[in-house]
Amino acid sequence: MTVTRIREFRTLRGLTVRQLADQAGVSTGLISQVERGVTDPSLETMRRIAEVLDIPLFSLFQEPDEETVAVIRHDDRYRISSPHHAITYTRASPGGAKLEVLEGVLEPGGASSDELRSHPSEECVVVIAGRLTVQVGEQTHVLKTGDSCHFDSAIPHRFRNDGRTTARFLVSVTPPSY
Repeated sequence: MTVTRIREFRTLRGLTVRQLADQAGVSTGLISQVERGVTDPSLETMRRIAEVLDIPLFSLFQEPDEETVAVIRHDDRYRISSPHHAITYTRASPGGAKLEVLEGVLEPGGASSDELRSHPSEECVVVIAGRLTVQVGEQTHVLKTGDSCHFDSAIPHRFRNDGRTTARFLVSVTPPSY
């Protein structure tokens, strides 16, 4: 099971388990189990918890790194996935940094979320393998290996894999957000 910092951030904000659960739209039992490391929640649940706590999603998984140089070994990356959306993200940058770099793997037919989402950041996505459809507002862009796309994350957006092979991509987000 994944260890999170939910309890720490919840306590800092003066929220009870019930208040956090109600605001995130989940059960108190789920919050309790996640805080104790008994269960791993879905990506969507973690997004909602991070939004309520007003912190970047991946801040829930790692202590900020105080080093001036941070090396994150591939096998030590924090990982979050959503089987429903067939997407997995691993963080390639340290927690607490001004820039967040994620590696995404999106299975055929999958999407980063059911609906377009927005957050106060800017993003640049680079496709490493496969094809990735990037929806930003009313625009849709199909990116192939080596292509990139930069956009204001305040515009509702999402990633889709409309192809037949797995898509791998890097996403840089600044400042780190949900």
